[in-house]
Amino acid sequence: MSDTHAETVLFVRETMLPQQEPPSSSTGAIGWARQNLFSGWLNSVITVVAGLFIIGLVLHIVPWFVSPTWMATSLNECRDMVTAAGHTDGACWGVIRERWQQLLFGFYPPELYWRPVVALLMLFVAIAPVLFSDFVSRKLLVVTAAFPFVMPWLLWGGTVWTPVMAALGFVIGYLVFRGFSGRVAGGLALFIAAIVAVLWWVLLSGLVAGAFASVLPLALTEVQSRAFGGFMLSITIGVAAIGCSLPIGILLALGRQSDLPLVKYMCVGFIEFIRGVPLITLLFVASTLLNIFLPPGTNFDIIVRVIIMDTLFASAYMAEVVRGGLAALPKGQYEGADSLGLNYWQAQRLIIMPQALKISIPGIVSTFIGVFKDTTLVSIISMFDPIGLSNAIRANQAWNGVYWELFIFIGAIFFVFCFSMSRYSMYLEKKLQTGHR
Repeated sequence: MSDTHAETVLFVRETMLPQQEPPSSSTGAIGWARQNLFSGWLNSVITVVAGLFIIGLVLHIVPWFVSPTWMATSLNECRDMVTAAGHTDGACWGVIRERWQQLLFGFYPPELYWRPVVALLMLFVAIAPVLFSDFVSRKLLVVTAAFPFVMPWLLWGGTVWTPVMAALGFVIGYLVFRGFSGRVAGGLALFIAAIVAVLWWVLLSGLVAGAFASVLPLALTEVQSRAFGGFMLSITIGVAAIGCSLPIGILLALGRQSDLPLVKYMCVGFIEFIRGVPLITLLFVASTLLNIFLPPGTNFDIIVRVIIMDTLFASAYMAEVVRGGLAALPKGQYEGADSLGLNYWQAQRLIIMPQALKISIPGIVSTFIGVFKDTTLVSIISMFDPIGLSNAIRANQAWNGVYWELFIFIGAIFFVFCFSMSRYSMYLEKKLQTGHR
């Protein structure tokens, strides 16, 4: 009996065995390759075929990229250099060396290149406290507020009093709003302030700016819009359209959900009309038809017209993106705002809109990227964006026949801007934890 009992006793080790390193075949690069590239026979075959294709593609593309033609001054000289180097084909990078300034600045006067460069640097400084508020001092918000007025003055030139008077219109509108906000409804006070500001800009700002300019003539050399081109033109249109489309899109999204029938139907009609019309059509309207509806002799700058149309187009799509974020919020958020006694605008500013915009970040950034890339469509209306300039460069006899080099350069710069916006979107989503609500 005791022997049988002894045979069934289980013994448990009192000390743990030391941990051992995992096998090398399951860790590191080898483990990753086994898990992701060679996890089965089909995956292995696909990996081998794709690897051979990539190797063959690299062997054909790399020699073309490393072509020794940087100092060439024409396409024929490029071909001679490629032949002398023992290659059968190669890129003609001389066109980039000779025309990179034109691709960046268009026909802007070379002695004034410092002005768009300063405007671009100021743009980075202006958006830094908005995009990276945790790392950048809020004191730079002064630059953010001044940028929309200083940037046009730097690019177009003219008297400094014009942007000063434009900024003064917002100050006047704010003072009027503060003066009426305690006496009438908030919406009516905002409407009155907007009317006063518009009257200031249309009727008085030009006269006051001219009076100040006659006394203290501080001005930069004027540059006509036809001299704008290249990436400077694309960035100017893109930044203006992106900066204006977001607030307009938010207002349109709120208007579409309004209980006031007139406001709702006006917003719905605008959004559906703009979304149903190609952007090229709107650009043609801005280029040719808009002047028909203006008083005779009115000089409406073509770049301003394009910015307006791009902004309206982007605002309609932005409104739908924001409306999707509003629709994703549970009803309890609205009820919670009501239970706190908040009025409509307080609820939107403090509770509803921050959550809706947080949900809509991917769609908002995608719309921004699309707006920036769509600036190349202005070449259709004979404006010299990078694509339009590439056609002008190839019209030169020395570079007639150059294609890939120009488009690769243009695509690379667009990729840098668009990829940066995409990565910032991912950073912002991670920071705000949009996947956890």
